[in-house]
Amino acid sequence: MLKTLQRIVQEVNSARTLDETLSIIVRRVRRAMKTDVCSVYLLDDNRQRYILMDSMGLKKESIKQVSLEADQGLVGYVGMREEPVNLDDATQHPNYVYLAETGEERFHSFLGVPIIYQRRILGVIVVQQQEKRRFDEGEEAFLVTVSAQLAGLLAHSLATGSSSLSGPTQNSIHGSCFKGVAGTSGIAIGAAVVILPVANLDTVPDRLPENIDAEIEQFREALSSVRNDIHEVNRRLAQRLSEEERALFEAYQRMLDDSALGQEVINKIREGNWAQGALCQVVTRHARFFELSQDDYLKERATDIRDLGRRVLAYLQKVDQDEIEYPERAILVSEEVTPSMLGEIPKEHLAGLVSVQGSNNSHVAILARAMGVPAVMGTVDLPLGLLNGQLLIVDGYQGVVFNNPSDELQIQYNNLMRAEHKLQKGLENITGLPCITLDGHKLPLLVNTGLAQDITHSLNYGAEGVGLFRTEVPFMVSERFPSESEQQAVYREQLEAFHPQPVTMRTLDIGGDKSLPYFPINEANPFLGWRGIRVTLDHPEVFLVQVRAMLRASEGLDNLQIMLPMISNVTEITESITFIDRAYKELCEEGLDLKRPSIGVMIEVPSTIYQVAQIARYVDFLSVGSNDLTQYLLAVDRNNPRVAGLYSSFHPAVLSALNTIAVICQEHHCNLSLCGELAGDPRGAILLMAMGYDALSMNAVNLPRVKSAIRQVRKEDAVRLLGTVLTLETSEQVTAQLSEMMERLGLGPLLQPSLLGGRKP
Repeated sequence: MLKTLQRIVQEVNSARTLDETLSIIVRRVRRAMKTDVCSVYLLDDNRQRYILMDSMGLKKESIKQVSLEADQGLVGYVGMREEPVNLDDATQHPNYVYLAETGEERFHSFLGVPIIYQRRILGVIVVQQQEKRRFDEGEEAFLVTVSAQLAGLLAHSLATGSSSLSGPTQNSIHGSCFKGVAGTSGIAIGAAVVILPVANLDTVPDRLPENIDAEIEQFREALSSVRNDIHEVNRRLAQRLSEEERALFEAYQRMLDDSALGQEVINKIREGNWAQGALCQVVTRHARFFELSQDDYLKERATDIRDLGRRVLAYLQKVDQDEIEYPERAILVSEEVTPSMLGEIPKEHLAGLVSVQGSNNSHVAILARAMGVPAVMGTVDLPLGLLNGQLLIVDGYQGVVFNNPSDELQIQYNNLMRAEHKLQKGLENITGLPCITLDGHKLPLLVNTGLAQDITHSLNYGAEGVGLFRTEVPFMVSERFPSESEQQAVYREQLEAFHPQPVTMRTLDIGGDKSLPYFPINEANPFLGWRGIRVTLDHPEVFLVQVRAMLRASEGLDNLQIMLPMISNVTEITESITFIDRAYKELCEEGLDLKRPSIGVMIEVPSTIYQVAQIARYVDFLSVGSNDLTQYLLAVDRNNPRVAGLYSSFHPAVLSALNTIAVICQEHHCNLSLCGELAGDPRGAILLMAMGYDALSMNAVNLPRVKSAIRQVRKEDAVRLLGTVLTLETSEQVTAQLSEMMERLGLGPLLQPSLLGGRKP
């Protein structure tokens, strides 16, 4: 049976239309189960009717003509129960409905199994036989397995809208909604332009070079061509990006230098591999190091490396790309959208982008935010090969993509787009105003940074400092541990840009699944392994150099704060402080005029929730990493679209934990901040202020909404709201209560717009 199932899935995978998919299912299942009839009924959501879409055994003229109410007949009974129905004589069941046009009066035994995809009933698959008998357990289990295996594939076929429906069912089955991860806020409506990779790095074999010098020359010519391409992309984007944002393309150029990837490839050629094989070997090795990272921001650097590698490989293989004609409002769609793809589309045509892979920390998501282009990442179930030219709605707020949307849905989203444009214009007026409530409570708003291009956005939005600066970047892009002076230059740039506002720098957070090319670590369970502070305490020679670089960079500025990641016990804190004090003393003895920085801890491991009182005795501040803490508390990977719906910072357990941390910090007079998505949500910001958080740190783009919300509420009202919220039992109850409050105060427009009505897409 397993081989039979595999063959059915393979055939369905190759189908190009919905009709072809259904035809394969009914014929192959009927043959495999040796039944008289196999039929597939699909649920029309709009009309709430099950339509007989294909059958092998019933009258042909009934196909696409016969339909049942959603609660009618045995088919409706299967759908309502959401489980198999197995009958030896269907005609005796109280839900049986006789449909003369199908000719099914000859058949008695009935087995119906629901087709369910991501909790949504797509339809029912039915097998029937003339003889009165109950299908055995093996047959029932086989049909359940078929249904489960084919549900996703059938959803893809439905999404293409390419079936040849006729009669009363014409256009009754519309396109689908695909879940992803919100990459860039905003809404876009346009035609899909699917871009395929220019070359495949995974299919290039190793091969001995016939002429090493010729291979090196060919490789250098390919590098030169790619440099020219990147320069042209940079030029095209010059009017849409700041100098800092365009620095990404300079980083691309540096990766291609003879002192970086370029030289490594040449070395591999000289060691005995042809240019294509050497390129793939080097690119794959570097990309793998980034892909193993748990830090989403750093993990996405693998996409940049692979994109460069594919482009160089394309020139080595002399692959000619077809000229693409872009519609007026193009939605760029690809397996892995890259910054260079983004730059190749004329700016006046690019409306939005959708990437099957990637997260909201990818370089292309960062650039899309800078360009104001709505984006959805990680749409793993998107039927990529069948979308070209089709109408899409990209909802960058909810992280969903609608394919072949109805006219009504298009009208609703167009209304949302107009409302959002009006709101953004209004928010521009509060950039320079303080973040203070109506009753005089001030709440500083900080930003999270990681690249140089983050600085300009943060300052433009009125940030009052940096709540989290990721220091891993210079370590990840180097072929060795960066020197003290190299690190100092990077840190100084951040400290000077935000002076005199505070800049909180997180110490090196590597290890486990976040390996460096020159410091690989392999573990069975890297998420709970040797990483963060655990690595740096085991390697004081690395930790001390980084701390010294931070302290040197702060001389004369005195706005440095040092934060320790992945802390799980007090001993790690005391050992870390000992090293920091040692570095501080040494530098003072060397003649530097330094102020000892504030030292803090990231609360992201659940165990620290119960040790806040003890931890507060040793540090100057605490900062909750709400994204990681929520993931650990709920056991949900927020960048996995299949379970992302379970991730909610408004989960009562999460809110209770955050409130507990705040209460204990206030008792011990320890400064407390929070960095993460919850801080960037106006509803979350109001709750956190009520809990007593002293500052919030977020992505710069969310800062105006949060500031506007805080300026229009009273803290005393927020505290009363918090008391109510903490008694609720579900995330849905919490968000409903908060949304009601926002609407009552006239803050509804500040909420991320949604047409999903709380349901899972």
